Amino acid sequence: MNFDYSPRQKEWMARVGEFMDRHVCPAEETYAAQMEEATRNGNRWIVVPVVEELKAKAKRQGLWNLFLPDSERGAGLSNLEYAPLAEMMGRVGFASEVFNCSAPDTGNMEVLERYGSPAQQEKWLKPLLEGEIRSAFIMTEPAVASSDATNIATRIERRGDHYVINGRKWWSSGVGDPRCKIMIVMGKTDPESDKYRQQSQVLVPMDAPGVTVERMLPVFGFDDAPHGHGQVLFENVKVLVDNMILGEGRGFEIAQGRLGPGRIHHCMRTIGVAERALEQMVRRLLSREAFGKKIAEHSVWEQRVAEARINIDMCRLLTLKAADMMDKAGNKVARTEIAMIKVAAPRMALKIVDDAIQAWGGAGVTSDSGLARMYASLRTLRLADGPDEVHNRTIARLEYGKYMSSVVAQRSHA
Repeated sequence: MNFDYSPRQKEWMARVGEFMDRHVCPAEETYAAQMEEATRNGNRWIVVPVVEELKAKAKRQGLWNLFLPDSERGAGLSNLEYAPLAEMMGRVGFASEVFNCSAPDTGNMEVLERYGSPAQQEKWLKPLLEGEIRSAFIMTEPAVASSDATNIATRIERRGDHYVINGRKWWSSGVGDPRCKIMIVMGKTDPESDKYRQQSQVLVPMDAPGVTVERMLPVFGFDDAPHGHGQVLFENVKVLVDNMILGEGRGFEIAQGRLGPGRIHHCMRTIGVAERALEQMVRRLLSREAFGKKIAEHSVWEQRVAEARINIDMCRLLTLKAADMMDKAGNKVARTEIAMIKVAAPRMALKIVDDAIQAWGGAGVTSDSGLARMYASLRTLRLADGPDEVHNRTIARLEYGKYMSSVVAQRSHA
């Protein structure tokens, strides 16, 4: 077992790392200034100029679409090879978009590449790969417990050569972006079928008649502009039958293929956030004094910093293991590891950000340090892509399964 990065990984890490250091990190102040100007002008839902400039530079350098495993459409990196690059991008909120590697576009592009028809790929995948448009994945609903996806009630009904969609969705990440042109919507096509064959996924253009973005949802007061999370109403929305992805009743199949890599990306970006928060915490502790000595010299902070380093490295190793297993054997074999990292990484990062806020004192809960926004984003991640309880349920049931046959055998001999 080799715990070092491969030469290929090191090469890509050097390239992405240099671009981050030279271009992305220095642009954080410009990004903030441009968003502040947009706020003064009364519209935060904009295409941020500095991000578009950085995207053009990254594209010219071949640092583009790094996330697609086993694909000729991107860099051709495996999940394991891409993982440390996602961690680097996680250190800056807008960095993933610079490399055309931001959610939910990454997952939607994977869906279209793996399951989309040639016509769907030409119309929607191609401009997504070029970074010309953005997209949204529309699944959860306010009226049902969407942690159990079989509850989803939005109807997708076949009427001649069209499907008609009716329902209300929320936490529709990305619909606030003016470049969001296409949504992948999950809903029921056959409520009478087997519960895992009732759902389908269909492509719905943002400008389709009957689509209404009712409101943008704040997260602890942050609107997450210019990306945003919307509540969307579908009223008799008509799309062509050709907009169905893969076929009726294949929604769960598509979702399972989509979520494995996405969770690797989320967790590695989360580790990047944790590293950034730890750095901010340590720098603050070394620069401030209280009660006659550096705050860093107080023993409680030595313990917190040590635990942060231990937990970051443990989560990174577990996430890399999950990525490696996915590459070698597929999502199903790595099911336990994927579930474990989805629980462990946000919890770990939240604790570190919370400690960093404590180290910064009053400044930590303002917008000055950026820590409050980190916390809000990470807390949401304990719900997104399945809440902790769902993943813990999976982990526990797989653990029970290891011993079930021996328990049954013991009972039969009793």
